[in-house]
Amino acid sequence: SRRMSEKQKKAPTYLGYHMMSAGIAASIAEVLSLPFDTAKVRLQIQGQQTTGPRYTGLFNCVKSIAVQESPINLFNGLVPGIQRQLVFASLRIGLYDPIVKFYSPDLKKGENPTLFKKILAGITTGAIGITVANPTDVVKIRLQDQGKPGQVKRYDGWVDCYSKIARNEGITGFWTGWIPNVMRNSIINAAELASYFQIKQTLLKYTPLKDNLLTHTICGFAAGFCALLFGNPVDVIKTRLMNKTAGVQYKSAVDCAWKTLKYEGFFAFYKGCSANFVRLGSWNTIMFICLEQMRRILVPGYGKEQLLLTLNTLLSTQALFISSYQRLDQKKK
Repeated sequence: SRRMSEKQKKAPTYLGYHMMSAGIAASIAEVLSLPFDTAKVRLQIQGQQTTGPRYTGLFNCVKSIAVQESPINLFNGLVPGIQRQLVFASLRIGLYDPIVKFYSPDLKKGENPTLFKKILAGITTGAIGITVANPTDVVKIRLQDQGKPGQVKRYDGWVDCYSKIARNEGITGFWTGWIPNVMRNSIINAAELASYFQIKQTLLKYTPLKDNLLTHTICGFAAGFCALLFGNPVDVIKTRLMNKTAGVQYKSAVDCAWKTLKYEGFFAFYKGCSANFVRLGSWNTIMFICLEQMRRILVPGYGKEQLLLTLNTLLSTQALFISSYQRLDQKKK
């Protein structure tokens, strides 16, 4: 409507605002989906163990951590995880629109950039963001892997982890696994952002759907699936390189990929896939819902009812992902 258009024009559009919105939205998604990310990391790493698999699936992993260790351990790496999102998401999402415009200098008013330009922008901002945020990723993964029964605790919290990495491995230790991490996050970022905005653009153009919570939920879920499909193999390699389990050494990302394929087979690259699906699916849905709403929150007239509706949608989405996977898990058994 004309009234809404006038309100939207008053909303801030500068870079800092978009970066702040992205960082906060991603941090909310991180908190709500971290237990599944912890399970994903454990499932991806367990192939490195000589004693055989410890977990049989996503919910077995979550249950084992909660019962055998502590429910708190499901949130290991929360602080560096939020630190990561405040840096990484702010850059990869906040810079996305300016980079799309940079790659499309001849774009006329009202026109949309091509899918290729969106993918290229996603790859670029993903690489920039994770290069800066790589240290937080290393710390987060190492904290998520510790706490298993009988395992010697390597770090007493995130501050100790940062300190020991700096002391024992040097500054370069914080960029362990940087190459596969750039590959992973460039691919996932391109898959997430390009698919989200492309699908949203298509739905708004060819269906009766409006630019609202339902559309954001559908597009966020689809973006999570695309990210999983293309990003899981490099995610496994990145996780294993960063973890640096004693007795398991890889010379490079290529060496890690080859040894994983040789000793565990092709499907090892999709280890933690179910956890990653719940993680990426719910994470993207929550993040994009929060992002869309936060970008509008300064528009005059945006009331409490809309905020409550957004919160209800976030919680309902998380519950839907959990119940859907439980049903699938029961059918397999």
